[in-house]
Amino acid sequence: MSKLKKMTVFMYVVKLGSITKAAEKLNVSKSVVSQHLKNLETELAVTLLKRTTRKQSLTSAGEHFYQQCCTMHELAEEAWQDAQQLQISPQGLIKITAPHALMEHLVLPALHDVFSAHPDVELELISHDRQLDLMQEGIDIAIRVGESNISNLKQKRIGDFRDVLCGSLQTISAHQTDINVLKVEDNIEPETTMLSLTRIKYVANHWQEKSINHNLSLKRNNLKHRKSTATNKQRCELSFKTTHKANTLPTCVIMLEQGFGVGIIPDFIFAKHTDTLAELLPHYQLDKVNVYALHSYQAAVPIGVTMAIEAIAKRLI
Repeated sequence: MSKLKKMTVFMYVVKLGSITKAAEKLNVSKSVVSQHLKNLETELAVTLLKRTTRKQSLTSAGEHFYQQCCTMHELAEEAWQDAQQLQISPQGLIKITAPHALMEHLVLPALHDVFSAHPDVELELISHDRQLDLMQEGIDIAIRVGESNISNLKQKRIGDFRDVLCGSLQTISAHQTDINVLKVEDNIEPETTMLSLTRIKYVANHWQEKSINHNLSLKRNNLKHRKSTATNKQRCELSFKTTHKANTLPTCVIMLEQGFGVGIIPDFIFAKHTDTLAELLPHYQLDKVNVYALHSYQAAVPIGVTMAIEAIAKRLI
């Protein structure tokens, strides 16, 4: 038996006044309690309790030891209750990382929604497109685009979004001739159309390559007059060469609005800029992109972590 458990047994014998009552409290036999007391005194090489068949009394050493055992037990109970409280009401530090594109417009509003009524929660947010090491950086939650292959992390798909290929109203208007090549007509056969729009300048995010390829499909409302519903045959593949590159999404959005070219931004951001931006090919759409929440907790997940993930997922619905 561990030292702490022996101290607990001794504390209950003194506190309840007998070995019998301590045995009942601890749900063990009287002989087990007696043996633990004997072993405790032998290991300490000191007499703690003077016992007769009808009475027990503490020695001076036993009195001092008993007070320390009580203090130890109170601290253990407090620690236990505090840990359980963390699963009832969120508190303490929660460290979250997410890509630049998701932090401002998705993660931040979700966290405000869920934790504004919980003043004991402290947030540390890291906007970074590089995939940080959760264990090394002490990160509680990582929000990432695409599935991760790291086996020691728990991950859950929490939703999706679409990137929108867009540009300023002036940019779209200036390249209307190129865009009309892909105009949807009812008599067009369902097939994949490939087009290299080399005359249109492209504003790339920092994670995109020099050569850009986008595979788009017809939107559902443009399929209603078609005989076939095989969407994999009703796709459009576009290729661009990067002209400009921005290291943050806000910079990319500004460059698109000011007419530097076309590029992709998430649909939930595009929706806030429809007065200045328009889709390059309004009849087509890019495929959905899955969003995952990752954490390294193997057993009980802290309530604050669970609440944060659920709030972010709700924003993606």
